[in-house]
Amino acid sequence: MTEVIVVGGGPTGLLLAAELRLHGVDTVVLEREAERLPFVRSLGLHVRSIEILDQRGLLETFLAHGTVHRTGASFAGISKPWPDRMDTEHGYVLGIPQTITDRLLEEHAVAVGASLRRGSVLTGLAQDADGVTASLADGSELRAKYLVGCDGGRSTVRKLLGIGFPGEATTAENLLGEVEIGVPPETVATVMAEVRRTNRMFGIGPVGDGVFRATVPAPGLSDAPPTLEEFREALRLAAGTDFGVHSPRWLSRFGNATRLAERYRAGRVLLAGDAAHVHPPIGGQGLNLGLQDAFNLGWKLAGAVAGWAPAGLLDTYESERRPVADDVLSTVRAQAELLGPGPGPAAVRRLLSELMDFEDVTRFLVEKVTAIGIRYPLTGRRLKDLPLEHGRLYERMRDGRGLLLDRTGRLSVSGWADRVGYAAGVSEELDAPAVLLRPDGQVAWSGDSPEDLRGPLERWFGTEQ
Repeated sequence: MTEVIVVGGGPTGLLLAAELRLHGVDTVVLEREAERLPFVRSLGLHVRSIEILDQRGLLETFLAHGTVHRTGASFAGISKPWPDRMDTEHGYVLGIPQTITDRLLEEHAVAVGASLRRGSVLTGLAQDADGVTASLADGSELRAKYLVGCDGGRSTVRKLLGIGFPGEATTAENLLGEVEIGVPPETVATVMAEVRRTNRMFGIGPVGDGVFRATVPAPGLSDAPPTLEEFREALRLAAGTDFGVHSPRWLSRFGNATRLAERYRAGRVLLAGDAAHVHPPIGGQGLNLGLQDAFNLGWKLAGAVAGWAPAGLLDTYESERRPVADDVLSTVRAQAELLGPGPGPAAVRRLLSELMDFEDVTRFLVEKVTAIGIRYPLTGRRLKDLPLEHGRLYERMRDGRGLLLDRTGRLSVSGWADRVGYAAGVSEELDAPAVLLRPDGQVAWSGDSPEDLRGPLERWFGTEQ
């Protein structure tokens, strides 16, 4: 019997597996695909995801494989300068194809001890008071204390649980692919600039080695993989030319469905990532939202497995993360309306562009998209990286424990030392005498009283040992 089964070996499942292994949890990842998929659905990581990578010692590796973009803030295709005084040390977008993100997270998860079983297809599950039994297509079964469905928008886990997935069904699709072209790149740039004046869901540009990435509205809806001829037809309809596209590396399609699971937990089974929420890729928040789900869930589920989690801790995963997803869906819906054709959306875009000249407006929207403005019930916001007497804050968080930052020198976490670290030499940038951080970086308490500290320690880290 293993301790946790993670169904789905995409970014959410892989980061969750690594987080569980950080706490010594025996973790098996079941992934239906025999090989990593070549599709590049996501092209970048936002600030909060970048901070998560830094908090786990992965950022340098990702930076070496990506490109830092400090060109400005964007909302619904409206670009403005990045606001001053942003509450982060990572004020940029990291451009990195999802194929590389997948590979790096897989290498990390395996390196820390997660077992990845490719070609494993879940067909059934049953749970009782002691655990969950997963049935696989090859006839085998696997038993665990908990199971987490990170298996995408068409989640088998969610369907087996009978959890509702209300929202808006797909009404329009886009085709997406990497292809070679038969016209000069200058022609592509000229046509794209003209088409995007009225069709902001269209785009085509170089990705290197003579290959272009293109996204174009599909002429209809289909469950079948797109063909090259279908791709050409869509390009001709949208741009008046198919650019002579040929030799596709890959072709895919995505729709505009927007859905949110009615609940994130059923007994010993939980949902994370696209299994819990789907939305169009406007603003590039989908992959990031899943990574942040995993970061929130990992330490809580590890506490439940180990037995130290206080009552209700695991339930805070849903109470914290589901409202965040709901807000992201609302933000994406708003951007989709603003990107629509016609004089109405164009007029609202012009007005919003004027409003975004006020830095506070741009900061508010950027904090939404980048997830650094999140504040959960019973907690404060997360802290940006801070200098410490020895090193810096995010380096001290790499062991996955909580952390007490104590400028008073009078506080102690001695009864929780296996779950909470301690640092006294803290920069004056910390505008509080002391702060208790959860393992995911959220502020759980601030103050200077040992008596007041005890309650938050017990709330988030269980009883004193």
